[in-house]
Amino acid sequence: MDTGSSQNRASKRKPFNKAEVLRLGRGNLSVIDPPYVYAAGNESPTVSDKPQGSVKLFVFGDSYVDTGNWKKSSAPWKEPYGITFPGKPSGRFSDGRVLTDYIGSSSASLSLWIHITYEPSLSLSSSYLGNESPVPFTQWTPARNSSLKSGMNFAYGGTGVFDTGNNAPNMNSQINFFQQMLEKTVLYTKQDLQPSIALVSSAGNDYPTYIEKTGNDQDLPAFTRTLIDQLSKNLKRIHGFGVQKIMVTSLPPLGCLPTLSSLYSYQNCSEKWNAASMFHNQMLDQEVQRLNSESTGKRAFEVLNLYSAFTSVLNQTNHIAGNSSGLESPMKPCCLGVESKYFCGNIDSNGVKKYKVCNNTGSSIFWDMVHPSQNGWHSVYLALKTPLHMIY
Repeated sequence: MDTGSSQNRASKRKPFNKAEVLRLGRGNLSVIDPPYVYAAGNESPTVSDKPQGSVKLFVFGDSYVDTGNWKKSSAPWKEPYGITFPGKPSGRFSDGRVLTDYIGSSSASLSLWIHITYEPSLSLSSSYLGNESPVPFTQWTPARNSSLKSGMNFAYGGTGVFDTGNNAPNMNSQINFFQQMLEKTVLYTKQDLQPSIALVSSAGNDYPTYIEKTGNDQDLPAFTRTLIDQLSKNLKRIHGFGVQKIMVTSLPPLGCLPTLSSLYSYQNCSEKWNAASMFHNQMLDQEVQRLNSESTGKRAFEVLNLYSAFTSVLNQTNHIAGNSSGLESPMKPCCLGVESKYFCGNIDSNGVKKYKVCNNTGSSIFWDMVHPSQNGWHSVYLALKTPLHMIY
């Protein structure tokens, strides 16, 4: 399997295949149907209702970290999503836990990050450090203030740094929700925010949106710089509210997502999209270094290297598959439409399922055409090489 990890490939600029652009855009965005609804309660709690605790996790971004902000009529709230955890649809774009769940479970003591190896089968309430994943923004009501001790998740699947055309709040709007909560309620004080952490995910939805709008990729490097500039402003804005530690994800190898690797029978990745991912990540690393050089005290910003983690997991799993008869390519998703026009979770007008699910979800890396399975996220989580113990 070629994951396109060679740095030299990043400099080889080739036109993007139209089919690849359409597949990447369709895979990221089309699983969302209805517009989002801002459903948080309007009542302001009293000081005594304020959540207690130390480190809290505040989450912004897309489907890689969304744990249930979309309406319950949307795709991640329908079967077979959630079949591994919690056993029914929960609004996560996976069969079970996503990146937020694994990071949230260990946010109380990041100095132990590298040593955490708890089993993915454990329930969130019985995780290694006993922390729950932060409550989704649209599911919070004043009656659920006790759930805020772990933080809050503002992420929406299918969104980007800029608008992606799915009528959901982009990253700037998500940060606006956070700001409004800080200004209009007493849920979190400056003392709560100072030891807390923000997780920011930008998994690539902006790129297919840009190419679909412009019809070409000739100015993609310039767009990447514009994208990183806006992302940088978003990170600084979150930091300005008092959150002292911010983790931002790099792009995964977009060319290895099943929606693109399916063009190569799940045996190879799109080199062009992996090169675009690497260029984005290079620009992101440089910008994060600049932000840290301007900040006082400890490093405020860190990059979670998803590209390296995904590549490591895919290569390792591919090696195992290559030495075992009957194992599928790690880039083949567990949940697939029965035809190319169908997606995981699709049913026809008669209620007939138009998808199929693999026999062993625990051995898959990808759940659907763009999202990792719980096993995939757990593997990526363990493969992250960034010294996260230095963040806090």
